[in-house]
Amino acid sequence: MGWFHMKLHRQFVLCLITLFVTLSGCNSSSNSGSEQQRPNIVILFADDMGYGDLSSYGHPTIKTPNIDGLGEQGVRFTSFVTGSWCVPSRTQLITGRYMPRVDFGGATGSDGVGGLPDSEITLAEALKEAGYNTGMAGKWHLGYKQSKFLPPNQGFDSWFGLPYSNDYRKPWVQTEEPLALFRDTTIVEHPINQNTLTTRYTEEAVSFIESKAGQEEPFFFYLAYNMPHLPIHTTEQFRDKSRGGFYGDVIETIDWSVGEILNALDKQGILNNTIVFFASDNGPWLNLPDRMLQEGNKPWHQGTTGLLRESKATTYEGGTRVPALMQWPDQIPGQQVTDELVASPDIYRTLIEIAGGKLPDHPIDGYNLISFLKGDERHSPREEYLYILRNSLEAMRIGKWKLRLVEEKPQLFNLQNDPGERFNRAEEYPEIVKKIQDRMIMRASDLGIEIPGRE
Repeated sequence: MGWFHMKLHRQFVLCLITLFVTLSGCNSSSNSGSEQQRPNIVILFADDMGYGDLSSYGHPTIKTPNIDGLGEQGVRFTSFVTGSWCVPSRTQLITGRYMPRVDFGGATGSDGVGGLPDSEITLAEALKEAGYNTGMAGKWHLGYKQSKFLPPNQGFDSWFGLPYSNDYRKPWVQTEEPLALFRDTTIVEHPINQNTLTTRYTEEAVSFIESKAGQEEPFFFYLAYNMPHLPIHTTEQFRDKSRGGFYGDVIETIDWSVGEILNALDKQGILNNTIVFFASDNGPWLNLPDRMLQEGNKPWHQGTTGLLRESKATTYEGGTRVPALMQWPDQIPGQQVTDELVASPDIYRTLIEIAGGKLPDHPIDGYNLISFLKGDERHSPREEYLYILRNSLEAMRIGKWKLRLVEEKPQLFNLQNDPGERFNRAEEYPEIVKKIQDRMIMRASDLGIEIPGRE
């Protein structure tokens, strides 16, 4: 090859290299922009669903492929804890705070005059301030007597749902307050057709997703199912379809709902950059009062806690440990199952920080989980959790150890090898009892609440 041709050859190679580098730079820039795009957020919150009610958590007959799929595409938590009944669990999720920190000024069920004060920054308010479109369907239970307590005045652009649990009517609750369905701050249905609540909430969620998907701003949608809280309901479409009986029909209706929402996200091309989080608010109501067994309610119309002890409205694991799954395909690796301790206030903080929102100035009780969820950190940042029931700090978990101070003698359980809380190890480990008890005294003082059996 002559000198002239060699020079042309070198110039040609240099041009190819330059073109390659330029194109690689463009692709890198494009990927960077995609990574920086804030995710959409969907929270799906069941009511009274037990730890053992999903296929992926061990139920032998109820089939929940859509909910289980969230864990296959992301992470399934086996030590996710929340409040032991409706209001505390929703307080933790929506404000990121243990309930005693929040001055409701009264009850929030039927005839209750309390509600979230202006000083609380709800998850919806924080995300809205960060530029998110926000919407909600389903159960609120954080105040209704004044319109300022309702979701449209707590950060949600729209709301379609009930102000509290679906049993707040006679014969289950002795109240004259109508159990009514709201559209924003206006009653649109009374009495309610509860058979279609889950399907109508789902339609609301799908409609919201379709209307917001093409907009420049990301969105947040919160669907808080009224089911499977008693009295359970579903449409004829799902009746007698599950091998798990009527209760199984209701759970499989919720699974259908999750599938419809995932399909809507997929059709809009936004599934991969949407965080979808599913959990229950607390365990099943296995210790329900006799008043609930009316109008066709049966004791077997309830869920299961699997291997966990006790149920809703207790501070045993069956009341507070719930099924929880999360996916974000763009950022969170799939096929994860973790027994690391995670709690509902962590969801509040994590989502706000991912969205680039501003955290409140007052104390919150959540941790940012994103590094843990992405696999950058081996362990959850949460090391302890407070089990509070009706303004009393009944138990505390630090690491694998949980101390309950409700009974005459302290109960100490190693939740790593005894999640069913069968074996009291207090006498064997008095130093651990003292360590956790001292910590409980300090945290109870911080929250202004009591510890059972202490003056």
